[in-house]
Amino acid sequence: MPKSSNQDKLDKLSAEFPFFIYEEFSFSLERGGLNINFHFNLGDRYHFHPSLFIPRENWAFDDEVLQPLLPSLVFHIGMIELISYWKTACPPKLIIKPARLAPEQVEWWKKLYFMGLGEFFYLNSISTNANSFMEITAEGEFFPSLATPDVGAGVIIPVGGGKDSAVTLDLLKTAFDTLPLVLNARGATSSVINASGIPSGRALLMNRNIDPLLLELNAKGLLNGHTPFSALLAFISLTAALLTGRKFIVLSNESSANEATIPGTRINHQYSKSLEFEDDFRSYVSKYITRDIEYFSFLRPLNELQIAWLFSHLPAYHGVFRSCNAGSKTDTWCCSCPKCLFTFIILSPFLGLDRLSAIFGKNLLDQPSMAEILRQFTGAADEKPFDCIGTISEVNLALCEAVRMQGEKPLPALLQLYRDSAEFEIYGKEKFHSALESWMPNNLQEPFEDILKKALYA
Repeated sequence: MPKSSNQDKLDKLSAEFPFFIYEEFSFSLERGGLNINFHFNLGDRYHFHPSLFIPRENWAFDDEVLQPLLPSLVFHIGMIELISYWKTACPPKLIIKPARLAPEQVEWWKKLYFMGLGEFFYLNSISTNANSFMEITAEGEFFPSLATPDVGAGVIIPVGGGKDSAVTLDLLKTAFDTLPLVLNARGATSSVINASGIPSGRALLMNRNIDPLLLELNAKGLLNGHTPFSALLAFISLTAALLTGRKFIVLSNESSANEATIPGTRINHQYSKSLEFEDDFRSYVSKYITRDIEYFSFLRPLNELQIAWLFSHLPAYHGVFRSCNAGSKTDTWCCSCPKCLFTFIILSPFLGLDRLSAIFGKNLLDQPSMAEILRQFTGAADEKPFDCIGTISEVNLALCEAVRMQGEKPLPALLQLYRDSAEFEIYGKEKFHSALESWMPNNLQEPFEDILKKALYA
């Protein structure tokens, strides 16, 4: 089979940039908060200096206690931050200068990089494997496991502005000392937190800055694509948990995130939201960083239909949540992307088409231009869209229920298209309500499990 043009480009880039170096990290505890800086080196040609700022809000310990904890925490943030810059040329050798890694750690990072870049490799037509895509050498000293101070039973909840984190926030806000965490705030994140009733001053608003040189290189034609952002958020949240003295990092990733985007492969847009990554991260943190922090997804036992059902009972969030990536900067629904259509579909059995049309500004199931996206959702196409969407089964069940709810009324264009499809004949025979009783493998401890079951089965 002849090489793709991008495979040829990769071969040329690998020769031009044979190595990538994690040169150093630095941090400073200042009056306003924690400033973090990294230095990455692409083949001695380009140097990147991304940064992160965590404001001094709700911190639990003084600087004397925090100072010895931060080197390991900051180093690990850099280990996942660097992948956004490495991928521009995919150098075959990654050199880690700030710390030494045990062989098991090297394999852990190689797995995360490779699996987290599965979509990147696929869409760029790059053929590689988990063993040969990268060699990692680490030259520094080992970081010992942290002897952390006592942390309380509070929770940190990363909030992105969508329905999932809204459900988690609402169900836990009165049961625990809850701190919303936001990375690069936007209108929807602030609105969701305000809708929860938690004072805005209680949120931890962090700022991540990408080196502008990365965008310049992308514009010049170096490689670009999806990276495992949720893994970066995991390490940043770990640092925030220790700064604020909270034991539980509570994510809002559902069981649906485990399904591959390309059927029959392990290529998954949501890999770093999957249970596999969650288990790997928990194991790594416990062994190499600290045993005092628990990381898990509160919604992991649930599917998207169950989450949509819970969200449908939280009207305070219906007018302010946003799940559209295309409209994230303007806090709007673009009404033409896979994420918009999926959110509309999954909520349709519970909120109805009229209510959803008011939220989105139009009935997305009456948009013939989105027919191909619908085919991808239902399994009629070869692959799902590369976006954070539910499983093929969940979408089909939601569409079948939406058709049923219309009764004798004329069906919107996409619902009529679906009603005439083979998928409707298959899934129309399944029981929609049985999906609302599902309970999938998870890492929830008893208090969290009790709260979720009470809400789900009330």
